[in-house]
Amino acid sequence: MRRLVLKDFLASEEMYINQLEALLLPMKPLRATATTSQPVLTIQQIETIFYKIQDIYEIHKDFYDSLWPHVHNWDSEVVLGHLFQKLASQLGVYKAFVDNYKIALETAEKCSQNNIQFQKISEELKVKGTHSFVTMEALLYKPINRVTRSTNVLHDLLKHTPSDHPDYPLLQDALRISQNFLSSINEDIDPRRTAVTTPKGETRQLVKDGFLVEVAEGSRKLRHVFLFTDVLLCAKLKKTGVGKHQQYECKWYIPLAELVFPSLEESDLCPHVQAMPDHDLEDMKIKISSMKSEVQKEKANKGQSRAMERLKKKMFDNEFWLLLNSPSIPLRIHNRNGKSYLFLLSSDYERSEWREAIQKLQKKDLQTFVLSSVELQFLMGSCFKLRTVHNIPLTSNADDDQPPGMCGFLHVIVHSVKGFKQSANLYCTLEVDSFGYFVSKAKTRVFRDTTEPQWNEEFEIELEGSQYLRILCYEKCFDKTKVNKDNNEIVDRIVGKWQVQLDPQTVQTKNWHLDVIEMNGVKVEFSMKFTSRDMSLKRTPSKKQTGVFGVKISVVTKRERSKIPYVVRQCVEEVEKRGIDEVGIYRISGVATDIQALKAAFDSNSKDILVMLSDMDINAIAGTLKLYFRELPEPLLTDRLYPTFMQGIALSDPSAKENCMLHLLRSLPDPNLITFLFLLEHLKRVAEKESINKMSLHNLATVFGPTLLRPSEAESKGHLSLASDIWSHDVMAQVQVLLYYLQHPPVSFAELKHNALYLSTDV
Repeated sequence: MRRLVLKDFLASEEMYINQLEALLLPMKPLRATATTSQPVLTIQQIETIFYKIQDIYEIHKDFYDSLWPHVHNWDSEVVLGHLFQKLASQLGVYKAFVDNYKIALETAEKCSQNNIQFQKISEELKVKGTHSFVTMEALLYKPINRVTRSTNVLHDLLKHTPSDHPDYPLLQDALRISQNFLSSINEDIDPRRTAVTTPKGETRQLVKDGFLVEVAEGSRKLRHVFLFTDVLLCAKLKKTGVGKHQQYECKWYIPLAELVFPSLEESDLCPHVQAMPDHDLEDMKIKISSMKSEVQKEKANKGQSRAMERLKKKMFDNEFWLLLNSPSIPLRIHNRNGKSYLFLLSSDYERSEWREAIQKLQKKDLQTFVLSSVELQFLMGSCFKLRTVHNIPLTSNADDDQPPGMCGFLHVIVHSVKGFKQSANLYCTLEVDSFGYFVSKAKTRVFRDTTEPQWNEEFEIELEGSQYLRILCYEKCFDKTKVNKDNNEIVDRIVGKWQVQLDPQTVQTKNWHLDVIEMNGVKVEFSMKFTSRDMSLKRTPSKKQTGVFGVKISVVTKRERSKIPYVVRQCVEEVEKRGIDEVGIYRISGVATDIQALKAAFDSNSKDILVMLSDMDINAIAGTLKLYFRELPEPLLTDRLYPTFMQGIALSDPSAKENCMLHLLRSLPDPNLITFLFLLEHLKRVAEKESINKMSLHNLATVFGPTLLRPSEAESKGHLSLASDIWSHDVMAQVQVLLYYLQHPPVSFAELKHNALYLSTDV
């Protein structure tokens, strides 16, 4: 398979080299005439049009000549990853080519219009091995497309290269460099595909398009939005009969000359959109995950196509609902005539991309206009041909061979960002995609008044079928007069943003994987490693009985002479003191190094623990509390009772369920029960501030359920079938158990145990 992949790639490399040769062929005679009295082109025009083509040709000729003998005299042990590594290391030449690409095209077009001789040359280039002529414009696009092809080949090669083969780490490195390069450039710059000539003869170019949720007449609608060089157009995909071509119906358009973004003050005047409750979104995720499992089972059993189609249709409907209802970040635009439009996006990243793309086009000298019905019809027809996003971003629309995404925990260290020109107060947030939209998962501390922040902060991020990691760098706004009343609006300004594809073969190693990505001269340095869910949540009992973490709760409370472990009381107290209003408390990851420092302090019973707690970032304190429960040798609700908790939550009769669930609480050892009741009341107080911290009872149950119930290693082998997917049946049930107790009226220790006292004064 390795040889087949390489042989195919070698053939395409030969064609690519022939295309570059055809492009270079007229360059020599054009140079020769440039110094004569009748030049076809000037030296400057030649250098602009053919910029870096010679260098790209030499790089690929050298690569081809080195690879050819290895493929044709095949030996499965042959090492050739260094050739791909060398090819990837020279992508800087492609960056220079890409940056010059549009100028090269514009120059070639102008020269063709002004010089008939050059026009003839540029329209009749001959590629060796082909029979028809090709244009210079078409050949100039070939290098743009080439890196994508090389990256796909590296993916295929890695699939068929054993992990212990010497080529494997070399190919991984080449793939990492290639992916980062692709992330850093705008690939949608094909004017042949994206240009449309209007009936008046003007050229209009498609710059960006995609599916967005619009709020129209009080309800959410999915629209396909097209940004052209002079107009923003909002369209609806019309449903047509079987066999007919799909068509777009224009809902509205705004000439960019008339488009304005509202100020923060104006934004406050817009009606606020009711966000969908988080628990409804989480419930829908559970349904979709369950359906995905059923689809996989049907595929494995080669089930009837009719049953499969029904499942897929239901999954599509549920995913479509989630896509419509999950976005909550507003993008508002106005027409100068007073009409306003509102889109909802799932990430500040997308909002920033749309704003930047529109504002960049608005820097040009734009004229306002009105499209006639004929012009509008013509443009709608062009939209269908020119679109770059073809399908609604749903799993059910994905190809079968598309990677399913990663489930588990991604550990990320944000080291530093370099390249800012002016000092600012900077922080980063981390986002990953989940069920078709992006979710913010972590946030660094604010680094004040610097151009080169050095965070070196580690985070553990939960992945739910994720394929991308995004890093956004913000400038913090401390001016309280500029705070927007719209909870979803982020006042802080984005100063840098990057996206990285999560490739399982690259990330799934035991060692940290250092990466540097660059955009607009700004570099971010970070490290990643991936841990499967089973490994990350595995309970690790402490070998020493002197500490707190990994030690039985009964041992800790007896040693401390308290009803509740000191670590639990102190963390809860600090969260309630200054973290209860923090957006995403318990969901947003704390810095791993801070959490480890707190863990060490509690384990050694440090005298400085109270000072550390008061100075520490609140997400690290919340993370320390979660870590304590996760590292208990057995779950707080015990291994022994776990099967009965699973059976009890599945009961249909409300009365029987309540009797069973309360009986289970009575069956817990005293330290476990008192600590659990203490934690329940704390989580309820956190949820009371849901309108501020965005953490509902359901959210908190999702965070703490598996932590408080997941069995220890020995037990899980005995009676559980643990899937790697977070929404496996067991995890869903664990969440439901905790949610049941959170929603139940308060019960005291005295009521449950018939004792007179609930908590002693030292608690």
